[in-house]
Amino acid sequence: MTRLAKPFLDRGILVEQGETQDGSVGRPTRPLDIAPDLGVFIGVKLTGDRVYAALTDVRARLLATSEAPIEKRDPEAVVAAVEKAIDSFGTARPNGIGVSIGGVVSDGVVEFAPFLGWQDVDFAAALSQRTNAPVTVENDLVALAEAERWFGLGRGIDGFSVITIGEGIGYALVVHGEVVRSREAGVGLGGHLPLAATGPLCAEGHRGCAQALLTSGSIAAQVSGALQRPVEYDEVLKLASEGNPAARAVTGAAADALGRFVALAANLTMQPAVVLAGDGVALFALEESRVRAAIAADRDPRADPIAIYVDDSSFTAWARGAAAVAIQAAVAGLTLDP
Repeated sequence: MTRLAKPFLDRGILVEQGETQDGSVGRPTRPLDIAPDLGVFIGVKLTGDRVYAALTDVRARLLATSEAPIEKRDPEAVVAAVEKAIDSFGTARPNGIGVSIGGVVSDGVVEFAPFLGWQDVDFAAALSQRTNAPVTVENDLVALAEAERWFGLGRGIDGFSVITIGEGIGYALVVHGEVVRSREAGVGLGGHLPLAATGPLCAEGHRGCAQALLTSGSIAAQVSGALQRPVEYDEVLKLASEGNPAARAVTGAAADALGRFVALAANLTMQPAVVLAGDGVALFALEESRVRAAIAADRDPRADPIAIYVDDSSFTAWARGAAAVAIQAAVAGLTLDP
């Protein structure tokens, strides 16, 4: 390992950490890490109406964030919105730009993005031409899982699931230290897992699925109907924390569904660790005891306890995930040639 690492150390790509004693025979070990000053990267998360951007170093540590509205959803207008968000950082050409988007992505081409209404858009090429920087485009769940695996709450964990709740429902998986990559990652299959036989209907007509029970829009709509007035998701959580019966009933049912989702993910994948994320993840803090009770009800008592990690950084987490895939692309392209 010393011989293999030496060229990277000599070029300043890797740096040594302090010596550690692990109890084994031989010389003390010196952990290696990527040199923090190798460059800057930009991660961009696209939704149906906004651009969320994050400026990071090569370890995906946040240096700055920005956001900009998407006024029009055609690719050219979105490229301009992304360029505006990037320009707000006032930095020189970044070492790489990562873009994460909900949908099916293949080799930089967005095959399908329902929130933007896109099909077969070569967004990586279009943005790279405008910014004169290398661009990596990835499904947002895959990018988030990569960020959690490399730099986040999943670092050092061999296998875990990522479950996101908010405007939509997302699911990703890490096994043996690798993110499971599949075209179906962008189809949204996790959103239609049946979680309650008597739950509300989703837009596709599925009763009691994850989308119907856990999306912020559905939760807000259920409470709005009960109170006979418009209620936003954040107000639902506030009302529930204050003991409002209608809000508590809805968030309680959502907590049961989330616990069942977590248990299903662990039971089917045999990975007893879960990272919860997304703009609706505050539900877990409000209803943690009920979520854990639902997990226990669907989990064999002889199974390993499920470790739950909560990433509450909302859209920043998604943008940081996009930066992570840009960093991965840059690392994969490193060369030691003179």
